[in-house]
Amino acid sequence: MSANKPIAHVQPFLDRDTETWSYVVYDHAGGTAAVIDAVLNFDAASGHTSTEGAEAIIEFLHGENLSVEWVLETHAHADHLSAAPFIREQVGGKIAIGDHIRQVQTIFRDVFNLEKEFLVDGSQFDHLFHDGDTFKIGDLEAQVIYAPGHTPADMAWLIGDALFVGDTLFMPDVGSARCDFPGGDASTLYRSAQKLLALPEDTRMFMCHDYPPNGEREHLCETSVGEQKRSNIHLHEGVSEADFVEMRSKRDATLAMPRLIIPSVQVNVRAGQMPPAEDNGTVYLKVPINKL
Repeated sequence: MSANKPIAHVQPFLDRDTETWSYVVYDHAGGTAAVIDAVLNFDAASGHTSTEGAEAIIEFLHGENLSVEWVLETHAHADHLSAAPFIREQVGGKIAIGDHIRQVQTIFRDVFNLEKEFLVDGSQFDHLFHDGDTFKIGDLEAQVIYAPGHTPADMAWLIGDALFVGDTLFMPDVGSARCDFPGGDASTLYRSAQKLLALPEDTRMFMCHDYPPNGEREHLCETSVGEQKRSNIHLHEGVSEADFVEMRSKRDATLAMPRLIIPSVQVNVRAGQMPPAEDNGTVYLKVPINKL
């Protein structure tokens, strides 16, 4: 265990459709918890949503008799819709994200030509964290680490001895997150990764996604700072910023847009809320043509 870092209890939940990991992190049974990166199930073909994945999280919370203090987002995800409002409605907690969400809101307000009432001040969230902020989850100390590059607003959460990295690093055999979304930058991601890899080597590191290479292993969610430094295929020790940027730029040029980026971003910049219903009472999501 890292010096002076209490052990965090971590329960992962995998959404297989989007290969996303969500987490409940808590101090002890009967204690206090945070939910991180909860997924709202979405069928793009029909436009239907469901809360199956979020309900599994809630069932666990009830089973452990946990009180939810925070519903945290590492960033405004481009691959799944957030279930944060449903979690808050069912079990409480404050929905929080990093303060740079305002920059992402500004970018995508223009991409989607959002309604004039849409505010780019982060007020859709209950709380905006700043780099270096600290807070409590029951007996656990938590620290906010600004980790941009994938988007301008990514945050990592260091809770006790557990680091939740969002879309910065993946498992060592997968590497790192793409940097070609609006506002992304490979040099910035490299520097963010170095900040995370400077933490004690025994710090447990939890992924937001896992994409098993060639389907040759099960989905995994946990590694360590030390293992990443030794084995990460993109960011192991000795990889220079220039080498990383060259690799990342070439790789990103080959990647298709995430399957759910268009619905996801419109919802997630609103803290997981849907756009306002139109005059017929129906909610619609826009598809910008030749824009992304």
